[in-house]
Amino acid sequence: MTGNADIAVDDTPLAVHRDGPVALVTIARPLKLNTLTRRFYANITATLQSLEQNGGVRAVVITGAGERAFSAGGDIGSLHSLGDMVDRRAYQREAMAAFLAVERCPLPIIAAVNGLALGGGCELTLACDIVIAAEHAAFGMPEAGLGLVPGYGVIRAADKIGRAMTKQLIATRRRIDAATALRIGLVEEVVPSAALLSHALAMAKEIAESSPLALEVAKRIIDRNLTQADLDYSIEALAVLQASPDVREGTAAFLGKRKPVFADRRG
Repeated sequence: MTGNADIAVDDTPLAVHRDGPVALVTIARPLKLNTLTRRFYANITATLQSLEQNGGVRAVVITGAGERAFSAGGDIGSLHSLGDMVDRRAYQREAMAAFLAVERCPLPIIAAVNGLALGGGCELTLACDIVIAAEHAAFGMPEAGLGLVPGYGVIRAADKIGRAMTKQLIATRRRIDAATALRIGLVEEVVPSAALLSHALAMAKEIAESSPLALEVAKRIIDRNLTQADLDYSIEALAVLQASPDVREGTAAFLGKRKPVFADRRG
């Protein structure tokens, strides 16, 4: 991307570059498939606030470094570092706050999905206003295999693709290709992989010519139906799940590269 400014964000897994009215935000952990950490959750919020306050930015594109992944989701290994229920609730609040920071940012945000968008990576696309996928991209919400559910994603996926399709993706843990994601309405466009970033940036520049105030009001009207009760329930449910035997078994199986064996129990 040619441009005129790099915006530094201290101690962050993000790279931010500004080209006139468009900011490109890149999740910069390619060796880890751009997995999401607590540091990411804090930094994406700070980054978007900085861009909002930085006069002249009119649109944002979020993508992942490398060609393999937009983001493969949360860093599973970090789940083992969580402490008691207070810490688990704090973790869920941080993750939810990050997705809401993307959703509620007054700047239009495009997700340029350059590979895998799984778990939290898929949730991040749901928080964006427009999703453009490369032909080789793949999407999924496999958290049930770890004994978890995608807290923000459950709500927003149901809004976007319907309750039944959301249940199917969560229950089967299937990865779907970009063409299927387009068919069910999870993404808005699919483009050749080599053209993904240039296409997304060109759309962002086109959007930047619209009235910022009009676009901000439009976003607020469209996204207004997510209540605090929804958020609180999701945070508490996920915190409880994270302390469950199923999560211990699911994460151990994932890290041990084996199939999980879940007990026949329900909460």
